[in-house]
Amino acid sequence: MASVHESLYFNPMLTNGVVHANVFGVRDWVTPHKMALLVLLSELGRAGSQLGLLERRRLNRLLLPLLQGPDMALSRLRKAIEECCPHLASSVHIRLKLMAEGELKDMEQFFDDLSDSFSGTEPEVHKTSVVGLFLRHMILAYNKLSFSQVYKLYTALQQYFQKDEKKDGADENEMELTNPEELDGKMEKEELDGPLREEEIACNGPLSQKQAEYFLSQQASLLKNDETKALAPASLQKELNNLLKFNPDFAEAHYLSYLNSLRVQDVFSSTHSLLHYFDRLILTGAESKSNGDEGYGRSLRYAALNLAALHCRFGHYQQAELALQEAIRIAQESNDHVCLQHCLSWLYILEQKIFDSCVLLEHSVNKSLHFGLPYLASLGIQSLVQQRAFAGKAANKLMDALKDSDLLHWKHSLSELIDISIAQKTAIWRLYGRSTMALQQAQTLLSMNSLEAVNVGVQQNNTESFAVVLCHLAELHAEQGYFAAASEILKHLKERFPPNSQHAQLWMLFDQKIQFERAMNDGRYHVADSLVAGITALNSIEGVYRKAIVLKAQNQMSEAHKLLQKLLIHCQKIKNTEMVIRVLLSIAELYWRSSCHTIALPVLLQALALAREYSLQYLASETLLNLAFSQLILGIPEQALNILHMAIEPVLAHGAVLDKGCAMFLVAKCQVASAASYTPQKKTEALESAILNLNEAKTYFAKVDCKEQLRDVLYFQARLFHTLGKTQERNKCAMLFRQLHQELPAHGVPLINAFK
Repeated sequence: MASVHESLYFNPMLTNGVVHANVFGVRDWVTPHKMALLVLLSELGRAGSQLGLLERRRLNRLLLPLLQGPDMALSRLRKAIEECCPHLASSVHIRLKLMAEGELKDMEQFFDDLSDSFSGTEPEVHKTSVVGLFLRHMILAYNKLSFSQVYKLYTALQQYFQKDEKKDGADENEMELTNPEELDGKMEKEELDGPLREEEIACNGPLSQKQAEYFLSQQASLLKNDETKALAPASLQKELNNLLKFNPDFAEAHYLSYLNSLRVQDVFSSTHSLLHYFDRLILTGAESKSNGDEGYGRSLRYAALNLAALHCRFGHYQQAELALQEAIRIAQESNDHVCLQHCLSWLYILEQKIFDSCVLLEHSVNKSLHFGLPYLASLGIQSLVQQRAFAGKAANKLMDALKDSDLLHWKHSLSELIDISIAQKTAIWRLYGRSTMALQQAQTLLSMNSLEAVNVGVQQNNTESFAVVLCHLAELHAEQGYFAAASEILKHLKERFPPNSQHAQLWMLFDQKIQFERAMNDGRYHVADSLVAGITALNSIEGVYRKAIVLKAQNQMSEAHKLLQKLLIHCQKIKNTEMVIRVLLSIAELYWRSSCHTIALPVLLQALALAREYSLQYLASETLLNLAFSQLILGIPEQALNILHMAIEPVLAHGAVLDKGCAMFLVAKCQVASAASYTPQKKTEALESAILNLNEAKTYFAKVDCKEQLRDVLYFQARLFHTLGKTQERNKCAMLFRQLHQELPAHGVPLINAFK
């Protein structure tokens, strides 16, 4: 189920993905790259009406990231301009060439001419526009340079231009030796690269204030919306270290370093960066300026709160509780109700690790609504719904509660919580065994557009909610036998959430589970056994359960029983009801295989009582199928058929293909067993009906490539055809059975003693 408490992290730097960096001591200065931008603006003003509307629109869209972004190579700048307006790129190149190959006075004259852009009754550039402010900053920065600094700037311009000329010469030589088709492919790939590549972003000197702010805001936005487009953790840390080398008191850089360390689960570095962020925030006085005398205390309490969240994320619950107590104490002294509400939410998260209690959560929701904190109130409702789903509350009541929280989301445009709510609904329907409803909710989330404004080319909604929904979607497709579609979804997940990203463990677990099920269906138990270690590393309970399934399939009954008993005690202790029921069903199957049919009945009745108590409809239906099988073994097939008529409908409507096949196979067995006491005519009709059900079961088993079950169905069909005197059909089934029997090893258990 979707984890909702991760969104409770207080993030003072992100507001709709934008970094508010107000502490940086380095002002703008003139660089060769910025001179190239000035030439571009000058040529753009000269072109005037000669430019078409489409070209001007493209150039206007290009200007803002160029003005805000870091310096880049001249070749890359030229290429960006050529995509918008080729003849303007040529004019810029010629103008720069004349300046770089001319004399120093040409550069002096160029800056003198820039001031003319603001003159006249209708100036080319308004002083307060984005372009106007950039021009004025550059003119002022140039006028403050000494003669030696001007000469160094001119020398840097010449080197900047010459480096581009050398690169052009090397590209021409390479073009002669390269196949044109390969070159076109290479150029297309370069065009598709993001605006900030690792080899382009590194700079020799410190970034200016605006460049640093833009860099941090872009990377923070990418980490939130599309982690795959952000710099790699090592590269991003290198750039942040470069920023901090020139200005160690840049608090926001420390916070981005903290977020970057969380990506790779680095406890030491993330704690170090978080503490440095709040230390620098206090030292620079940034909080005091915005909040008066209260700023110092505010930083301290939120530092303690973030530290508690960090420890809770890494499972250090005792340290988290100590930090949370400190945050509560300081917040109470300052009468900060907002901070106290955050603390109350985290207190519930910590206490639910020890015991289940809704009191804190309900109090938190009421207080959050009272103080006008819709985000926290909605998160509280989501957590409450999640807890009550595990407690077995009716689905209609949970959906009503989620509907109330959805009203808050849409009213306040809380995009992230809308996604979490839909992911919760998907997980709840999956828990209750309603796969059709879960599929509908998953498709709803995937077809939605984000309410948040993100940059062009950035994948929207790259959040945990989407990872959860896509994983459920992959599993649903695999259950229905659409393994190719499931593989495509998992492939998309791997691209969208790389292995080093924070949500990668979700798809890794589902990928391993799907592979395990396929191996078990195919009878490749050694392959399934090799996958158990990977599942255990991601989810220990699932790993132990699947290890027991493999042992059971390999007829190692005593080892499987010991493992299942230990798992049952552990799951009862942690109140994992769904797994408790699955373990009980597996234990009942072990008793069947050991010919202890009467001992299996109390176990199945216990599982049925739990499934009905916790409203787990699909597990209840599966338990009824197992009870019907027990009654068949005990010699009362008529009663088994009555139970099957009650239980089979949810299985056929929402069940996996394998479960549908097993259910139809069981119906056929019960029909054949019941027909023993019928008149000859009714017996023939019953056997023909059983053959039809076996054909349906065979279709289901073939869809998931379950060869062992197919072999059993073919054997059963051949016996029925022999009884009815249909020799040709009998021989066909016998031939197919023989082919599968030679391919698969015999399991050594009588056919009647295996339900699944």
